[in-house]
Amino acid sequence: MTQKLNKILLVDDNEADNYLHKLIISEAEVAESVVDQPDGKSALEYLEKGADQQPPDLIFLDINMPRMNGWEFLEAYARLPEELQSAVVIVMLTTSVFGKDRERAEGLPNFSGFLSKPLTEEDLLKVIQQHFPDRFN
Repeated sequence: MTQKLNKILLVDDNEADNYLHKLIISEAEVAESVVDQPDGKSALEYLEKGADQQPPDLIFLDINMPRMNGWEFLEAYARLPEELQSAVVIVMLTTSVFGKDRERAEGLPNFSGFLSKPLTEEDLLKVIQQHFPDRFN
């Protein structure tokens, strides 16, 4: 890998999943930082506040969360200013096994992929290689 991603945002209410996914991302050494938010509403607020002046390159988004679920997040995200949306890859990372969820996600403009939890290093590297090919040697 020639260059790490600047930031990966995990949007998931499950603290254990966030811990595991942060560990996997950290061990893979693919991102300068990993930030987690417990639901879609918190993630939107984080992004709207400027995400520390650095928007994430990649968002892993759960579907089932309190306050604002993944679907509601994607609808609200589409209304954000273009500069907050551009070049951000959003991958659904969920325990949902419903084919309807996959079909629904594939019809969304900000959708880039669908993975089942837990995130593995292999899946992480596939996502990065697919969406950020310039980051690999």
